Amino acid sequence: MVIPKYGLVGGAEQFASELTARLYDRTKDEFHLFANRRKPDATPIRFHPVPVISFPKWLTTPSFAWFVRRGLRRNACDLVHSHERIFSADLFTMHGVPHRFWVREVRKKSMSLYDRATDWVEARMVHEGGCRKFVAVSELTKDIFLRHYPINPEKVCVIHPGVHLEAFSKKSKDAVRQAVRGNLGLEADVFVLAFASMNFEIKGLDDILAALSQVRKKGGRFKIVIAGKGNASKYQKIAARIGLSDAIVFTGALEKDKLIDLYLAADAYVMLSKFDTFGMVVLEAMAAGLPVIVSGNVGAKDLVREGENGFVVENPADHEKTAAKIALLLDGTVRRKMSEAALQTASENTWTQTAAKYLDIYQELLDAKMAQTPDLKKL
Repeated sequence: MVIPKYGLVGGAEQFASELTARLYDRTKDEFHLFANRRKPDATPIRFHPVPVISFPKWLTTPSFAWFVRRGLRRNACDLVHSHERIFSADLFTMHGVPHRFWVREVRKKSMSLYDRATDWVEARMVHEGGCRKFVAVSELTKDIFLRHYPINPEKVCVIHPGVHLEAFSKKSKDAVRQAVRGNLGLEADVFVLAFASMNFEIKGLDDILAALSQVRKKGGRFKIVIAGKGNASKYQKIAARIGLSDAIVFTGALEKDKLIDLYLAADAYVMLSKFDTFGMVVLEAMAAGLPVIVSGNVGAKDLVREGENGFVVENPADHEKTAAKIALLLDGTVRRKMSEAALQTASENTWTQTAAKYLDIYQELLDAKMAQTPDLKKL
């Protein structure tokens, strides 16, 4: 396994840790981790520290790739699975989109020296790195990757991240709901929308409040609970301007367990991101039985069945359409049916199921290698 930060804060970092733990549980094979930093976990894994030259900044990605290559040459492994851009690997999981696309199309910036160096390592990996398989976390990510790198589509597949169902099922939903709503001053019967993000603007809070303003004008009764970090004062002013001051509650950043409690206390989840390669919070909300409303720019829309477990609003600026979807969820009968479907979707996307799909790819790649190196053992 190759990743700069293993098990630390971040989607890719958590993904690598969760996946490795379950693959070890299934195979008991010897796993080696090449990383700059890691969070120790219970998985028996041999750690190989990888230096990074971070000054000047443009050397960050090339230096990590260079030191990984040196480490791999010293420690022969049967299979190399990278979660980061390096010079060569057997399997590459794409947690993001091509770097050039991210800079120019998402961030709307020009390419810096750091960006050009990162793009160079990425292109070298795709075209010369010997990767037999590329795994995208969503169809959105896959489509963008293939537009940028027109390689054989059969080498690219989609495997979604997983979720811990037990983290939700072990709690009493009714007890948590009562406690959280009491702590936040929310009525027991009011419709509560949950929103969680470390970047309110990117995740579309402006558009969400605009849509809720229309719901309010038509008599809708609701509260929106906003968790995470962002410019709260900016959105409090927006809420005041559009008549939503009494409907908005900020919690600040929440620890994972408290965030789970918020999901269990809410009635639906909304996220109208300007861009998200997947959006783990969507799957987590579904694990709490929440119907979801997401934009067409969220990779997790792969899991949304329109009108069954949630809704996709292709254009986040279409406030009337978003308002109409929220209004549908104000109906308790509709909401309960969609809640059951959302939970079913989450049960079909656990970390155990994700690991099983990766194990199939591992075996496929090892079988191909065994034809040339017969002493490789089967998983």
